[in-house]
Amino acid sequence: MNTSSKATSAITQSVVYIKSSLQVKLLKPSHIYLSIASIAYTKKTHNMSCRDIEPLIVARVIGEVVDSFNPSVKMNVIYNGTKQVFNGHELMPLVIASKPRVEIGGEDMRSAYTLIMTDPDVPGPSDPYLREHLHWIVTDIPGSTDVSFGKEIVSYESPKPVIGIHRYVFILYKQNRGRQTVKPPVTRDHFNARKFAVENGLGSPVAAVYFNAQRETAARRR
Repeated sequence: MNTSSKATSAITQSVVYIKSSLQVKLLKPSHIYLSIASIAYTKKTHNMSCRDIEPLIVARVIGEVVDSFNPSVKMNVIYNGTKQVFNGHELMPLVIASKPRVEIGGEDMRSAYTLIMTDPDVPGPSDPYLREHLHWIVTDIPGSTDVSFGKEIVSYESPKPVIGIHRYVFILYKQNRGRQTVKPPVTRDHFNARKFAVENGLGSPVAAVYFNAQRETAARRR
């Protein structure tokens, strides 16, 4: 083999020596590329998690409704075909009168998810002594689809805030026990998302988003 061939072979079979626990490991180029891709993916996921979590912390959704969690599944909530829910945005009562389309990501269609919509500010945010009020539950949603493929075990109830500005929270859980394992609560009143998740083996949320709404007065309609 001539010098040029040896050089080409050396490049093709390039190796990187990494010292770990006083041992030297030999990595092939394919391993190097995988490591770089893994690092990039981890960084992207971390940035996405921070972006999704921060407004939930500021609005006390994390703390008052759910515990801190790591977002791992993409979720889009869209009312009236065009009004997408973003954390902290306000939606008018007329817009949210009918249930939204909710699209979820996930690993594949074999995974099942549960969606909850709850109001932690009843009857009013300054004294929410009736916290929480349940508005919607859909179970058995296959990953990478939308709620129309799931099973609605608690029908959608239109938000009708009377006192102050209410937060309406959508929480997505992965069903760790498989399909047809999530049971509806006895009542919508005094709902507790944390307790419901524990009782049904749902674990921590995989996604969450909330919007604000308040009573629509004649002055606000003008």
